[in-house]
Amino acid sequence: MLAFASQVPPPAAKIGAQWCSLVHDAPTWPIHGRYQCRVCGRRYAVPWAESKSDEALGACQGRLPAIRSTLVPVLLSVLALPGAATDNSVVNSRPAAAVALARYTSNEQQPSRWPLETIEIDASLPNLNKNGRLRAIRRLFAGHPHYQVLEMAGDPVVRQQVIARYLSADERTTDFPASSMAMTPANYMFNFVGVVPVGGHVAYAFRIIPRKKRQGLINGVLWLDGETGIAIRRSGSLVKSPSLFIKRVDLTSEDEVRDGIVEARVTHVSIETRLVGRAKLLIVERPSSIIGTESPVTGAGQ
Repeated sequence: MLAFASQVPPPAAKIGAQWCSLVHDAPTWPIHGRYQCRVCGRRYAVPWAESKSDEALGACQGRLPAIRSTLVPVLLSVLALPGAATDNSVVNSRPAAAVALARYTSNEQQPSRWPLETIEIDASLPNLNKNGRLRAIRRLFAGHPHYQVLEMAGDPVVRQQVIARYLSADERTTDFPASSMAMTPANYMFNFVGVVPVGGHVAYAFRIIPRKKRQGLINGVLWLDGETGIAIRRSGSLVKSPSLFIKRVDLTSEDEVRDGIVEARVTHVSIETRLVGRAKLLIVERPSSIIGTESPVTGAGQ
């Protein structure tokens, strides 16, 4: 027979109930306003099923603001998930953010690369404790990148398996139409998240969700400069792996903007491979007018 709290003398019931609340952690699912301890068999009324006296009601109402303050951020985070986004380009956006997004998507239709730029790549394989470095000039000829190496140093494995493969992948992206990878409403849904202070200015953050699982598209967040609509930060992960040997690619790209002009772009790439673990790249790009004399190379390892 199960012992009930109401069948025990009041002092013993009080002590037993305190011991149960401290030691036993096996309540049953409440039925008819009461739940039962699986260990000692005591039954208790659930808080919301107690008599609605003024004191009990007041205590319950006093807890509502705290519960609401906890639930609201959770609900907002759920609404920001990809599955909760609607098909609208901008959801719950303020007018200034919509203007910045319109400026950005209009400029995104144009070529986003400098025809001539310097590029520095620092790469590593942390699991193997190997590092490598490349410094080069990149030119665009008929839309295809050509690299003129100024410096190549570090471990040969990193140079050939990480840096050279990155250059080859960079070349292959030109085989796809630029419009298929551009961050435009045709390829992405933009969900306005909020305002982010950046230095003395503000930026508008958007959750970007690809409409299709296509090569080169990312699932992540986009920050736009509030005045110019220039993208100052893009971060996320590729929705489609570029190779069977790569499990995941995460990237963050930040633009340094001065007087409405992008002066540099810094990109962090983290690649989870199936063979050597994680590969990391730090890529710094700047527009340039330097004409070097070294022989140009493409994605082949040096």
